[in-house]
Amino acid sequence: QVQLVESGGGLVQAGGSLRLSCAASGSIFSNGTMGWYRQAPGRQRELVASITAVANTNYADSVNGRFTISRDNAKNTVYLQMNSLKPEDTAVYYCNARLWVINKGSDNYWGQGTQVTVSS
Repeated sequence: QVQLVESGGGLVQAGGSLRLSCAASGSIFSNGTMGWYRQAPGRQRELVASITAVANTNYADSVNGRFTISRDNAKNTVYLQMNSLKPEDTAVYYCNARLWVINKGSDNYWGQGTQVTVSS
């Protein structure tokens, strides 16, 4: 069974930093694009950042220049370094990954979410 486990969320003051981690476990033999999404109350889930298997990155305009996504393929882990946080960054952050699983093939997986709260 494949699991994506996120960590690193919490409460921080505006201007502060947090680093999110997401580790995939299970019978994984390859990984593709991994990314972070977020969902604030009353709003749709939106893409924050993504990174391909060869480390090409893509960022939402609202976080470009403040957030950095990275990955460790050997550990099936993706990170999101968030700097200069703003109250509008407050949301539940979800990890997403395209994974190739032994005897199952390719599928899209989601983590359970981690709360990020930025106080003004």
